[in-house]
Order: sequence, then C-alpha cells, then structure tokens
Amino acid sequence: MRLDEEISSSQRPKLVVGYALTSKKVTSFMQPKLERLARKKGILFVAIDENRPLSDQGPFNIVLHKLSGKKWRQILEDYREEHPEVTVLDPPDAIQQLRNRQSMLQYAANLNLSDCYGKVGVPRQLVITEDPTSIPHAVAEAGLTLPLVAKPLVADGSAKSHELSLAFDQYALSRLDPPLVLQEFVNHGGVLFKVYIVGESIKVVRRFSLPDVNKCELLDTAGVFRFPRVSCAAASADDADLEPSIAELPPRPLLERLARELRCRLGLRLFNMDIIREHGTRDQFYVIDINYFPGYGKMPGYEHIFTDFLISLVQA
Repeated sequence: MRLDEEISSSQRPKLVVGYALTSKKVTSFMQPKLERLARKKGILFVAIDENRPLSDQGPFNIVLHKLSGKKWRQILEDYREEHPEVTVLDPPDAIQQLRNRQSMLQYAANLNLSDCYGKVGVPRQLVITEDPTSIPHAVAEAGLTLPLVAKPLVADGSAKSHELSLAFDQYALSRLDPPLVLQEFVNHGGVLFKVYIVGESIKVVRRFSLPDVNKCELLDTAGVFRFPRVSCAAASADDADLEPSIAELPPRPLLERLARELRCRLGLRLFNMDIIREHGTRDQFYVIDINYFPGYGKMPGYEHIFTDFLISLVQA
C-alpha cells in the first residue's frame, strides 16, 4: 500500500522524505530530536523498503540515501527518470566522484582558491595502485617529502577506508598496502576543521588530529604507524585550551566561497570537508578529505539546519 492510501488528506504532511540508509546511519542520523522537530514542521520521514520497488512506495517529495552498490545506483537512476519531480539527495553519479580519493581532491586542487582571506590547496599526493616494492622509487621520483600519510584509494564508507598510516622513512613505504594515496604530511597543530555543508548552510567544528612531527622526530623515527578513523574517533577540540593561532577558525567568507564552488563542481548538497591550517601560518589551508553525507548527528544543532534545508528544497 502506498503512503497516500494510508494517510487521509487532513493528516497528510507538507513534506514526505523517504530515506534509505545503512543501519549505522539510521542510528546516528535519525535521532528522536530530529524526528520530533520534523513533525512540528510538517515533515514525515519514511523508511524505504529495499525489497520493494521504489516506485510502489511513497509518494515522496525527497529521497535521502546513503547506500552503496551498482544495483542501488541503478534503482535510483531509474527512479529519477520516472519521477523527475522528486529531489534525490544526492545524485548517485555525483556521489561516485567521492568514492575515489584521487578524483575527490582534484576538484579542490583545480580551484586554486586564493583571496584576501587565505589560500586553499591540497597536499601534494601520489596514487599507488599496485606493487608496494615500487613505492620508494615512485615517491623519490615524484619528489614527495617524508613523512607521508597513506590512505586507501577507495573511500566507500567502510571502517577500512577510514584507516590511515604515517610512513616516516623510505624503507617503510614498501610495507604499505596498495591501492592507496600518499599525501605529504602537513604540520597543523594537531587540530583539523570539519566543515559540514547542508545546502547553503555551513557549520564548522574543531577535532583533534595527528600531532605535528618535528625534524628531530623525523630523524629518530622509522617505520609505519597505523591509526584508526582519526577525525571521528578523536574528541571535539571546540572547548580545548588551544593556542589562539591554532584554534582560530578559517575565515567565514573563505569557507563560503569554497563550499559554493565545490557544491557547483561536485553537484552535491550534503557533504563535509576536513581542512587543516599549516602550522606557523594564518592563511594557508589544505583540504585533506571530502565525504558525502557525513555524520551530521555529531554536528551541533543539526536537526534545525537539516529540517530548514529540506523545507527550502520544496519551497524552491
């Protein structure tokens, strides 16, 4: 039975949002405070049944999703063709750009963003697809400077895709596990800025990150150090007693311009960026990661920002 057959016209909400999320995402995102506020604003969230044809469900004004796999992508693409009046957040082909860390950061690199508020780039990086024994030579040929951050090439949302390693010497590089991306490590005071994008809204929070590496440590340290999902596992740094030069948030106009450009180029409305400030500078920033539909449940006041965004989509 379709939703419009179950609900009388007097009970019908202003906005119906079908959601197809992993069980983990349902727990973190579909919190009671979000559903309560949504109901007050006339928004109804409805879980999509993956075992039934999507067109037999709803009708929906918006489809919100974070599932992977070719079958699901095809289902969504077919649904978009059949129901152009429904907003799909976000288009599957646009999301695919963020599944590969090589293409992910290329959009930010191509911006070459620089204005009176600061400069935004990406760390120099190298993609290794096979044969770990070739890594030391490839790194030397590319002129990358140690230490290097190693990240899995595929960013599919799994726990493994969020793991990273820090390689301190040439010999350790051959112990890494391709396919991967190697990024030059940039000292950033041990703090990163997680910039959440919800449509045109921006929210920034501080997170503890990997500590700086000085020249003495680089000379005295060898091997590969493996880390879990750093920015998510780390505690919030918003209330920490930090040096003002480290704690200062990136300038708002710079973030607004960066978010606007990436929204346009990526074709996405729900994503976040991990940004660092090079330690010892005030205005040199680097984008080190971009994620689709991140952990909004950790963002302060997310229920207000998200419900306002959903309503704005329908009004537009």
